[in-house]
Amino acid sequence: MASAVSARGVGAAAVEWFARLSAGLRLLILLTLALLPLGLLAVFASLQISRSADLERRASVRIAAMESARRLGSELAVDGTTLRAAVNLLERGADAESICARAQSVLATSFGEATRYAIVTRGGRPVCGALATARRLPAAPLRSDTIVTLSGEGMTVVLSSDTRAFVALAFYPRAQLVRSLRPAGFTGAYNLVLSAADRELPLIEGVPGGGLARREIVTAMVPNAPIELIFSVRSAPFTPAEILTMLVPIIMWLVALLVAWIVFNRLVIAPLGQLRANIATYQPGEIFTPLRRMTIPAREISELGQTFQTISHTVAAHEEELALGLSRQTRLTREVHHRVKNNLQVVSSLINLHARAAKSPEATAAYSSISRRVDALAVVHRNHYAELEENRGVNLRSLIGELAANLRATAPGEANRLAILIDAPVVHVGQDTAIPIAFLTTELVELAMSIDPAAAVRISVLRQPEPGRACLVVASPALSDGERLEALLAERYGRVLEGLSRQLRSPLERDRAAGSFQVCFPMIVESDAEPKK
Repeated sequence: MASAVSARGVGAAAVEWFARLSAGLRLLILLTLALLPLGLLAVFASLQISRSADLERRASVRIAAMESARRLGSELAVDGTTLRAAVNLLERGADAESICARAQSVLATSFGEATRYAIVTRGGRPVCGALATARRLPAAPLRSDTIVTLSGEGMTVVLSSDTRAFVALAFYPRAQLVRSLRPAGFTGAYNLVLSAADRELPLIEGVPGGGLARREIVTAMVPNAPIELIFSVRSAPFTPAEILTMLVPIIMWLVALLVAWIVFNRLVIAPLGQLRANIATYQPGEIFTPLRRMTIPAREISELGQTFQTISHTVAAHEEELALGLSRQTRLTREVHHRVKNNLQVVSSLINLHARAAKSPEATAAYSSISRRVDALAVVHRNHYAELEENRGVNLRSLIGELAANLRATAPGEANRLAILIDAPVVHVGQDTAIPIAFLTTELVELAMSIDPAAAVRISVLRQPEPGRACLVVASPALSDGERLEALLAERYGRVLEGLSRQLRSPLERDRAAGSFQVCFPMIVESDAEPKK
């Protein structure tokens, strides 16, 4: 059960991986899987043909090696028997001259030519044969009746008598061995090597070496001698027909892939790429022209382009309706703002008329106080209208500047020289923040004028290390700790200031010694203040 669940999971993962591939890679994988069985069959057939040829070649090599080994063994047996009989007769006291002559006559026909030999005593005194051959006698004492040694010049066979009083040597030069051991009727290049006592004598080197060369190696033991004959040939190479058979699947795969890619590219990939480029340059409100610069697209892609063209017509109609609606809404919004501004001006004018007709200074001061608050609201409204036009928020520096000008204009006679100092960078806030700040500034400046009309007022805006935060600070010597200030705060201004700070969701901090009030508020950061597109 667990294995079945695991298999389903692997299958689902494979399907998901295949689905993420591009169309070209999918086509390549499918064609490879379709032609893979045919390719395997062709390769298997070619390998079987090559294996049969290798087996036939190995059989012929084995026959040639066995033939050469038997020939060498036969010759060595004749020469060995002759030499061993000679040394044994010499050991029994036979005439040396007759024995040497008989051995000479037998060895003269060995290997098709006379064999170089020598018979010496155990002390090394020559009895008969060539002196040069006698010098090849090993310096070490003989440990067996027959010793075969190989050197670069050829092969030496050493035989001793029964009591080892006499020693016979037979020397076979390398050229003589090559002529004698060459297999009759064997065609093609081959290597022939004699091996004895961990020594090798290369006789024929017809096959060049190489890391990629395939060889067939056959080792044959020489009868009645401690010698091996190593015969090696190059394996049967692949014929052009076999190579073509193995390359047919690859050629078919490449041709099928090329044809499929050309067709797929002309019908699907190229039209899709061009359709994608056309869609990428499409702007809402334009009429889309489908299949521009497209050649021989598939019917489905043509229908897709026509569908997108229909959609572009619908979008263009909706865009036109939205543009008309936005234009009407903009005109309506501007009309509303103008009406509100006019209404605020009418209210401010009515308050000023009533203030002039007031009978007492207290009534005039009350009307002036109301007029200042209406003016503060009008200033916020004008700046908010600019915010809607520019989509950047209310500029707090401009807002405070207009408030300061209105406050100077509406100040009572004893405060006609009121000094209002402004220290504010360009900071933008929303309307919900601008209204409490405007009223809070108006209240604090009026509070300072009520206590000391001649005292200067400083209005500062300080950016905070925390992103998106700033603080409004209103300071004046008139706002220092005193009985008049405390009485006004307790009577009216305290509750108003506290309510405005709650709207800003920040406490109103008071520095009694410095005579300042501070409240923090959120501002619009620069990235948010960019014009909306």
